[in-house]
Amino acid sequence: MSINFGRAASFMATNARILDRRRFELVSGNDTAETRAAVLTAIDGYRNPDGGYGWGLEPDLRAHESQPGGALHALEAIADAAPATSPHTVALLDWLQSVTLPNGGLPFALPIDDPVACAPFWAQADPHESSLQITAAIASQAHRAARSDDNVQNHPWFTSATQFCFQSIQDIDEAPFAYVLSFALQFLDTASDSYPEARELLERLAQFVSADGTFPVVGGAEGETLHLLNFAPEPDRPVRSLLEDRAVADDLDRLESGQQSDGGWTVDFTSYSPAADLEWRGYTTVGAIAVLRMNGR
Repeated sequence: MSINFGRAASFMATNARILDRRRFELVSGNDTAETRAAVLTAIDGYRNPDGGYGWGLEPDLRAHESQPGGALHALEAIADAAPATSPHTVALLDWLQSVTLPNGGLPFALPIDDPVACAPFWAQADPHESSLQITAAIASQAHRAARSDDNVQNHPWFTSATQFCFQSIQDIDEAPFAYVLSFALQFLDTASDSYPEARELLERLAQFVSADGTFPVVGGAEGETLHLLNFAPEPDRPVRSLLEDRAVADDLDRLESGQQSDGGWTVDFTSYSPAADLEWRGYTTVGAIAVLRMNGR
């Protein structure tokens, strides 16, 4: 198998938003200071005066307000652009601190004034309940960004979110929802760079990881499944120790074969607007190319 890189580039030019076109340029091998700066500039259009991010940066959360989901995607782009750093990262962490609940966790979503084109799970979230899923997802990207930005490592939100995730994961005593498990594993893998206890918790969660690394999404779209490359995309990382080499190779084959005739990749979950449908495909195509390249495909 092989991917058609030229067709992927054509798909991105035809369908993807500016942010993902810039990220695609970066993962395509044009790794320059200018390309990294362009990725950081591309997320500025989603930024609010309060320091958070909204405006559909999370494709199924199209409200203008700053949201944890927007922070997740902003930090992911910031981490992708490393070692370049954003002048707005500290303000984003300050915003996250301002909406963190007393136990150190973030709510899955904050109240939305106009829920048009917002997925129900965003619009109906309880803003007073801490969510391990969203906190772990955001914290994992923060740990990636912290590898090249001491301002992240030294921020009080970084510490409190990390401790909330450790405690919440320690309290897991039965197989969690697929997205919770996937983001918890991803968080522990990135946190293991600085916190030895993360590796111990990885071993604890190993009991919930199937041999092929798949997690069916109960209550999701028909056939919706998370795969091992969702939580273990990078080679030579601690989380890969939970997986057999054959399972990793099989999942790389699966991802490689997922390129469609138009050059892009698809998602198996429900999108909640025509814009989100296209944006998820652009986002997913960038992710597929990045994972395949970092794994030597």
